[in-house]
Amino acid sequence: MTDPVGGPSADHGGEVLVPRQRVAVYGVCEDPEGRVLLTRAASYLTVAGRWFLPGGGIDHGEDPVAALEREFREETGLEVEVGDLLGVLADVFPVPDGDLQISLHTVRIIYAIRSYKGRLRDEQNGSTDAARWVLPDEALGLPLVRYVRRALTELRPTP
Repeated sequence: MTDPVGGPSADHGGEVLVPRQRVAVYGVCEDPEGRVLLTRAASYLTVAGRWFLPGGGIDHGEDPVAALEREFREETGLEVEVGDLLGVLADVFPVPDGDLQISLHTVRIIYAIRSYKGRLRDEQNGSTDAARWVLPDEALGLPLVRYVRRALTELRPTP
């Protein structure tokens, strides 16, 4: 099978899913009190109200570290120094997109944030509407997207 632009597609129980891939980068940023920085998805998104690590999609040709620095500025107002690579997480989910059903393969590159400066603020008119410092145990009680739970429990650096 092929999708409308000639690429392969997947068949899931009789439903044709058009394959798409997204590569994104996120940062695990902790303050001196051990709280982790999270951002909340804006109300217009299908994942509204769910909490994410700061970060997002890497633009075509963009360096992942530069993308993470850009995303932190946009979503939190903070300037960051990106640290070590913590890991790479990937998943595949069906996502509706108009009349199409997309099989979205997301590859998430997760870095530690070595340091940050600036004043934390919420993003205005963007993909997030809140940025908050949260204790890791409290974070696990929030409506986190799956990769964030994995990043905090499997990849987060331990002191």
